[in-house]
Amino acid sequence: MSWAARAREAAAVIGQRIRQRPEVAIVLGSGLGALADLVEAEAVLPYDQIPHFVPPRAPGHAGRLVVGRLEGRTVAVLQGRVHAYEGVAMAEVVFPVRALRALGAHTLLVTNAAGGLHPALAPGDLLLITDHINAMGTNPLVGPNEDAFGPRFPDMAAAYDPALLAAMRAAAAEAGIALRDGIYLAVLGPSYETPAEVRMMRGWGADAVGMSTVPEVIAARHAGMRVVGLSVIANVAAGTAPTGPAHEDVLAVVARAVPRCAALVRGFLRRLPG
Repeated sequence: MSWAARAREAAAVIGQRIRQRPEVAIVLGSGLGALADLVEAEAVLPYDQIPHFVPPRAPGHAGRLVVGRLEGRTVAVLQGRVHAYEGVAMAEVVFPVRALRALGAHTLLVTNAAGGLHPALAPGDLLLITDHINAMGTNPLVGPNEDAFGPRFPDMAAAYDPALLAAMRAAAAEAGIALRDGIYLAVLGPSYETPAEVRMMRGWGADAVGMSTVPEVIAARHAGMRVVGLSVIANVAAGTAPTGPAHEDVLAVVARAVPRCAALVRGFLRRLPG
């Protein structure tokens, strides 16, 4: 069965549980699952109840799909993601985004916890992703192209939609939340960065580093979705400190950023163009 056929199958199962098709898909990164509580939920489905969804095994990822209303929009919130470092195929990593696209979502808001590479970034800061660098060594579009999803060679010149970036900046200004623009770099993981790798990443112009997001963004753009992304800086990039961060500490920092992220998401949805 093709991945496009699987996406349609998953969308059909989700569609049986909801009355309105989602406009916006939201991916919640490590420690950000509480944002799903904002939604006036119509349906909550564990990933293991949706065909071809892979339940995540990383801490801080509940593995549930929450569909409902938020700020006048119908949203589908992925409460946690599966990572390539868990040993799954890239097609499985991006499958939830493709399934929600098949269900009708036209916009993707993707979030993550990241390590700060730019010297001005500190734990707890929020970063608006304006571009990315794929250093994962692979791409979710490798292999035969499925024309049902999108073209063989999708354009990534404006992967992060300018109008959506403007809406997120306006939401931050209204709420009085500091929000910095920056470039996100994705690595495969799960090991943290060495000092030499951090120097290399900074030389490339990256402001933050993580182990997710880029595959989903590529798949979303391939399918014609508009994309906006947020990073919570959970720690200083591992290679710049004597020891790497404990994952529990990362989750604690992210949890403290949840109220600001909630205000941004609400404000963004109120301004969502189109």
